[in-house]
Amino acid sequence: MADTVDETGVAGTADTADTDAAAGADTDGKSGGKTGGKTGGRTGAKSDAKAGAKSDAKAGATTPRERYRAQVRAEIKEHAWKQIAEAGASALSLNAIAKQMGVSGPALYRYFAGRDELITELIRDAYRSLADAVHAAAVTGADPAGLAHVLRDWALADPHRYFLIYGTPVPGYHAPEEITGISSEIMADLLTACAALEPDAPGTPPATPFAAHLADHRDWADGHPAPPAALHRALTFWTRLHGVLSLELAGHFTGMAFDPALLYEAETDGLRAPRG
Repeated sequence: MADTVDETGVAGTADTADTDAAAGADTDGKSGGKTGGKTGGRTGAKSDAKAGAKSDAKAGATTPRERYRAQVRAEIKEHAWKQIAEAGASALSLNAIAKQMGVSGPALYRYFAGRDELITELIRDAYRSLADAVHAAAVTGADPAGLAHVLRDWALADPHRYFLIYGTPVPGYHAPEEITGISSEIMADLLTACAALEPDAPGTPPATPFAAHLADHRDWADGHPAPPAALHRALTFWTRLHGVLSLELAGHFTGMAFDPALLYEAETDGLRAPRG
């Protein structure tokens, strides 16, 4: 059997906690699919966990100890997503994850200092995944409707991941400033797409009173040069489409005998027509 590397970086036989954690990584990743299938899909969250491990590697996880740490952190995140799917983010527990992995609680706290750090990592992975998907479409020239469909596809791939970042806030948790920065990337791409739909004549007056209000209340746009009318359009897209998505993913259209995809399409079509 190949030697492992413990958290101190010393080659040899890892302690019981680390050995058990590493041995369960592949098994838990495979068994998680069954749980996710019953609760709305695990593909997106698994991808986020893997992406997080790759991110750790890019950040300098080049030694055996660093690669091992990234592997265990990815496994912890997979267990966390399963907990969220079953009981919601507010019930997330590092001690419960440790029990599922067959290790002690203190062993797990070597990888995440606490619940909030784990939640931050999950939110970061989710936002990063969506921001990358939206930007990939934006650079090909997608209009706001195209970006809206990217959002819906991403949300449907894993509703629990969607609700973690756009659902009810986790009680007692406050996201760090860096998370706001990632979410701002998504809005920036939408603002750019909306600005392309607006009249570009200098001095064009805002189309609505709210657009005029936004001329002096645009801090949320993080310095984006979009005109007030584009700011208004972007906010309308964002709020209305999230409203439709949230209702759909929460099951509120069940039994209403219409196709939510067609409703979403109708909303995007109604929102993207240029204003005269």
